[in-house]
Amino acid sequence: MHADWRHGARPPDQHGARPPEEHHSAEHSEVRAAVVKFLLMGVLALVLVALPVTFWVRAEAEDHALHEAILVTQRLADHTAGPFVTDKLLAGDPAAISELDQKVGPWLDKEGVLRIKIWSPDGKVVYSDQSALIGQVFELRAPERQLLAGGDATASLGHQQEFENQFESARGELVEVYVRFEATNGTPLIFEAYYDDEPLREEQQEVLFGMFPPLVLSLFALQLAQLPTAIRLARRIQANRTTGHRLLKHAVEASDLERRRIARDLHDDVIQDLSGLSYALESEELHGQGHNPLLTEARSILQRNVRKLREITTELYPPDLAEFGLPAALARLAGPVQDRGITLQLDLPADIDLDRDQSAMLYRVARESLANVAKHSHATNVRVSLTNDPGGAEISVADDGIGFDQAQGSAEGHSGLRILRDTFNAAGGTLEVRTAPGAGTTVKARLESPAAALL
Repeated sequence: MHADWRHGARPPDQHGARPPEEHHSAEHSEVRAAVVKFLLMGVLALVLVALPVTFWVRAEAEDHALHEAILVTQRLADHTAGPFVTDKLLAGDPAAISELDQKVGPWLDKEGVLRIKIWSPDGKVVYSDQSALIGQVFELRAPERQLLAGGDATASLGHQQEFENQFESARGELVEVYVRFEATNGTPLIFEAYYDDEPLREEQQEVLFGMFPPLVLSLFALQLAQLPTAIRLARRIQANRTTGHRLLKHAVEASDLERRRIARDLHDDVIQDLSGLSYALESEELHGQGHNPLLTEARSILQRNVRKLREITTELYPPDLAEFGLPAALARLAGPVQDRGITLQLDLPADIDLDRDQSAMLYRVARESLANVAKHSHATNVRVSLTNDPGGAEISVADDGIGFDQAQGSAEGHSGLRILRDTFNAAGGTLEVRTAPGAGTTVKARLESPAAALL
């Protein structure tokens, strides 16, 4: 209950509240933590958006480069090679082949074309800059047959591993383009060209470097534009949370005052009067004439009720909670449970840093749960655990009793837990009851720290 204040922090006041300057500092820290989380989420969103956009831009740049390669290859086929693909070249005339070599030579030397092949409809290579390929016959694939039938030209990027690629397979990835054109005699032919992939990669990089910075800057500017709104929202949430906690604190304080007043009135008036009446009956019984069973029974009833009322006043406002702290007050709850033959195991820290309101709420959970265990659970063992970490405080009460079916509603005596659950929800905490017929009951309640609740 009592925190260690040896490191320079100021202790709470007599009511368990923090000093005003520490309260405001805590609020600022919570808002700052929420804003930092907002910025981190923005960076994560930026990455999640930028990655698919990057792949999309790369794919678009590749499609654009392949389309440009088709246009270049079509011009090469129609205007440079086409006029020289004559009947003599189709027949394999060396002079016609040499003449075409001279025409396409500049493309091979300066324009980035690595290989040229011209195919006839029967799969024969009628021309290639690699003379060893001329005259060889390969089976045309479906795309080439569709191209000859009037289909669209195709371009692709990849490794060339087909039988006709014996001179290209070692060059890595290449741009392969197929276009349709006609020889001088009107015969439909396929013009195949291979290009180095480096210009395509360079174009992809240029497009990326051109689009990526504006995209990132735009998203970053959007994030900055939203930052003031995020700060205002975090402050508003914190203000509402502070107001809610303040109202709840006042309600808890009012409840404590009322409990204290009731306990005081019972102790000072009712219990004292009943105790006096018990003594009077005892005196009358001792000094009266003869034995009066009625007086004896009446005195016994009064004494039992006085003990019960004293137990009630202790439960209403336990002095240990205010004076010695939560762990000591919880330890005092062991008596009534153990009197019923139930073994109680307490797992309590020696010291815990909670204010009075939080301690009171956790104490009430333990008190209500242990009362239910003693009256209704038929348990033989029960364990009370209390933990405190930077995220908040948690108390757990677990028994090995008969349990109950939650689908049928709360068991007898659990209405107090329903009220406590509503109180915990209002305080930003949670209260959970886990049980099943024959499986015991576990009540677990947690109060988040203000900073953890904001995040």
